[in-house]
Amino acid sequence: MHKRWIRRRLPVLIFTFFIILYVDFQLRTNSLPKVSVAHHPSPGAQHHSTQQTPSPARNTQNPANNSRSGNRGHQAMEDSHVTRPKLKLEDIFIAVKTTGRFHKTRLALLLETWISRTRAHTFIFTDTEDEDFRSQGHNMVVTGCQSDHSQQALSCKMSAEYDGFMASDKRWFCHVDDDNYVNPEALLSLLSAFPQDSDIYVGKPSLDKPITAHELLEGNATREVRFWFATGGAGFCLSRRLAEKMAPWASGSRFEQTSAKIRLPDDCTVGFIVEKRLSISMVHCPLFHSHLENLLLISHRSIPHQVTLSYGMFENKMNSIEVKGSFSKEEDPSRFKTVHCILYPFTSWCP
Repeated sequence: MHKRWIRRRLPVLIFTFFIILYVDFQLRTNSLPKVSVAHHPSPGAQHHSTQQTPSPARNTQNPANNSRSGNRGHQAMEDSHVTRPKLKLEDIFIAVKTTGRFHKTRLALLLETWISRTRAHTFIFTDTEDEDFRSQGHNMVVTGCQSDHSQQALSCKMSAEYDGFMASDKRWFCHVDDDNYVNPEALLSLLSAFPQDSDIYVGKPSLDKPITAHELLEGNATREVRFWFATGGAGFCLSRRLAEKMAPWASGSRFEQTSAKIRLPDDCTVGFIVEKRLSISMVHCPLFHSHLENLLLISHRSIPHQVTLSYGMFENKMNSIEVKGSFSKEEDPSRFKTVHCILYPFTSWCP
């Protein structure tokens, strides 16, 4: 009789026992502090081509990787919440390379259009003093470089641009030529999308493959080197951290010395230093444009998103973007005034 009662009650006792264990487990787990885990994606490889503005990257370091002890882990978690101030246009050092004979034509057009929006942080590197422009409050840097278009003259001016940026407190260095229109808002949008403490070299190549050069070694020996470079005719940008790493080959007279070793001009020398000396890949971005490409292919609708535009003679014809506006092609052959009035319609001289 007693055994029969135990057999009947045993399943109930076992079930009750498991219910007690389950309730106890729930009480224990609910009393523990909850921990939220944030995933920090790593930035993509820098050599990838960007068909549009790069997506903003978040913090590129996972604090857990540094937390090998309790204190260090706590410090890393605190550091992960520290973010740099949002990038502003004033944080970008824009260097314009020009020469004396273009002051009244090319440069005057830039001063009237986009430089009027970025005057305080745009620096004009030239070989000729110009009191008229300087009296208007523009940042003129007379380099003392030759006025021709030789490799030595171009590298001399780029050296001055680099040193000027390094002496500033700006976060980005951007170079353009005097036949470029810079869209300030598009430039800010592009650079804001990159991790601000990373090694970034962004621009557009003029070639469809890496350039081949022959680096001069000791004893007049040479070796073949291949690398991508962003053409100066379309403009390019360097982050502060990368520019600082370039110093052993770019500061002072070193830039011209490096240029002489590969016997190529300034923009090629920048690419050589970044890709061959520092092993950092260039970011290819189609939002920069030079007069060496067919500018008619740029659509009217996409103009607000383009970082730079250009103009010039190509195959004995004026090569400029096709955009309609109040200015005729005779009045505005570069189309820069027309573009400026599209972007900034309330400019005083816009129709």
